[in-house]
Amino acid sequence: MNIDKIRRKTLIGSALAAAFAVGAFAAAPAAAQAWPDRPVRIVVPFSAGGTTDVVARMLGARLGELWNQSVVIDNRAGAGGNIGAEMVAKAAPDGYTLLMTSGSIVTVNPHVYKKMPFDAKKDLVAITSVAQGPMLLSVNAELPVKNVADLVKLAKSKPGTLNFGSAGVGTQVHMAGENFAYVAGIDILHVPYRGESAALADLAGGQIHLIAANLTASLPFVQSGKVRALGVTSLERSPTLPNVPTVSESGLKGFSNVGWFGLMAPAGTPRSVIDKVHGDTAKALSETAVKARLFVVGMTPVGNTPAEFSASIDREYETWGKVVNERKLAGTR
Repeated sequence: MNIDKIRRKTLIGSALAAAFAVGAFAAAPAAAQAWPDRPVRIVVPFSAGGTTDVVARMLGARLGELWNQSVVIDNRAGAGGNIGAEMVAKAAPDGYTLLMTSGSIVTVNPHVYKKMPFDAKKDLVAITSVAQGPMLLSVNAELPVKNVADLVKLAKSKPGTLNFGSAGVGTQVHMAGENFAYVAGIDILHVPYRGESAALADLAGGQIHLIAANLTASLPFVQSGKVRALGVTSLERSPTLPNVPTVSESGLKGFSNVGWFGLMAPAGTPRSVIDKVHGDTAKALSETAVKARLFVVGMTPVGNTPAEFSASIDREYETWGKVVNERKLAGTR
């Protein structure tokens, strides 16, 4: 083969390679821009009606409008949120399966469960904290207490007799109850449920005595008159229930428990998709209508960056690790 033919083949090969590279480079942004081109699923690892579910449905409805795609809320309750979270951790990292997590799943469960079915730090990636809000310490309306001081006095007079419900072992509701018992110096029994709505229903029915559930999920039960609100767990009163004092001002000075809910995705999800979900979520949370809906149920929108959200998870992981050890809850599940 002569030199000219070799040169021509080399030039043609180089040109084709360059054209392919340019085409591939151009196709990557196009593919990212096309996301989502089919329905997106947000897994809620608790039963319907709880705060995680309420927040997911509020946000999902608006994201569906922004994306011009259906956003399906998929409730997968059980194991303190681990069942639903594991499903997302092991899902294809393409952005079409997201997790609406509560803080406890990634900051408490790793300390409480002897064996986790996934590694929250390795298998999930943070997108943004969606909303946060206080818990509400409530009792069955028939329990003879009118305030936090009454409840503490009753519990101390009958150690191990009163019980408190939660959304499951290790959940934010469970930890708020444990924290309250620890700070108040009382002995109360934990009764776990598959979600806070189920626990609240039993509280209203008199099957359990008290709960420190998310304010959002508690409101309907308080409004029914079957549940009495004693105190909010934020350091300031909630505008949603301005007449209900804080637990801190009711005698347990400095007591605070704030629940939060955020979006996460399987590790390996393209950064372009993570950024789009974060950007559109932040946009939705900045809108007056969305903020108003969250405000009505006692929640405050957040919308921080993936880096900020990840850092806050790491800090809370360390904090709850200390509480779990002090309460001797480590490895109890």
